[in-house]
Amino acid sequence: MQDVLDLVVVSRAEDAALDFLSVLGGPTAVDPVPGAGPRGEIRVLCCDTGQWVDLPAGGSLADRLAALAPHVRPPQAHSAPPGAQELSGLLREAAGERGARVWTHSPADNRRGRGRIGRDVAAGDHGLPVRHAVGYSPYLQFVSDEDRPLDRAQVAAKLDFVNRHCGALLSSDEPETMVYTARVPATERFFTTAGPREREGLYALLASLDEEAATVADPWEFETSAYERTRLDATTAWVARHREPDGGQLVEAGACEGALTVRLAAKGFEVDATEPNALFRARLTGNVATGHDGVRVHADPLEELARTRRLPGAAYLLVEMLYYGQELDLLDDLPTDVVFLALEPAALAERVRPWLAGTSRWHLVDESVLVAPALEPVCGGRAYLSKRGSTGLVLRRSIV
Repeated sequence: MQDVLDLVVVSRAEDAALDFLSVLGGPTAVDPVPGAGPRGEIRVLCCDTGQWVDLPAGGSLADRLAALAPHVRPPQAHSAPPGAQELSGLLREAAGERGARVWTHSPADNRRGRGRIGRDVAAGDHGLPVRHAVGYSPYLQFVSDEDRPLDRAQVAAKLDFVNRHCGALLSSDEPETMVYTARVPATERFFTTAGPREREGLYALLASLDEEAATVADPWEFETSAYERTRLDATTAWVARHREPDGGQLVEAGACEGALTVRLAAKGFEVDATEPNALFRARLTGNVATGHDGVRVHADPLEELARTRRLPGAAYLLVEMLYYGQELDLLDDLPTDVVFLALEPAALAERVRPWLAGTSRWHLVDESVLVAPALEPVCGGRAYLSKRGSTGLVLRRSIV
């Protein structure tokens, strides 16, 4: 019977040793069958160079690590990885007519280049089964399908590889390539995504602060998360306690897909909803197209709203959107005298409270806890994470 060919697709050569050593190793790590021989052939695709590293059948773990070592590049060496279509072609060609399985990064690997490779490999039309390493994911706890504790000899081999061949990575400050304790697991964990929604959701979830968060609809699961529904309902009630629906136009900056917008409209508020991301804005427009005549959609980012002052409002809503480095002094130029500002408590303490204490232009008229912190499953239960709570501040412009 022909051995199954293992195809390991990694961002850089060292990843094969750091996250997939149990795949490279002998039968005690992967197929714990007494008396079994060494593993079969393994091919490692290093996406930073586009090169395959062939590890012949019968080779020892030491031989396989030695074959990988010359392909470890300096931390500053960056190359664009193959795209999804090219990856599929490479995998089909490598597998040929043989039975093969693919091992690659997690779509939720916090190192975004690796997350993108994990997503693109799993999304390909190569027809091969794909298993992801949990890899580096400091914000999520994963429910894995298979955990492989390394024995002391395997851990020693992994550390020896790092110390011999990754010295520059140990002292690197490059976020994508630096190597330290949390990135050298002693237990390698693997899972298979349940389908496109889980795969794309994991990728988008870790892209929370960049444009790629919009690659999947409802990336933060506002429609399905009990925590998020509670937060949105509480935020709507909070606004309604301070404003009457006939009290003038609300301007909601960073409305995303309109989860809060539609709740406010259902209460009778008229809302100018702004969303600069084109994908989110298209979904926002669709979500308010029917039955929400009091909503108008705009593309302006907060900076543009402050600069042009073209959307005067009875109040501005800055709800869970000041995580992107915006200058708080922008509030001074908004064409309103009332701002509803909501953030997680830690962000309020770090950014907003010191600013508020140092300005005489705004004063606090209300502070409300909208939702307490909670632990919650995400992506269909594949992982869980800490939701950090939300506190709302109502700010009124001071009369000079």
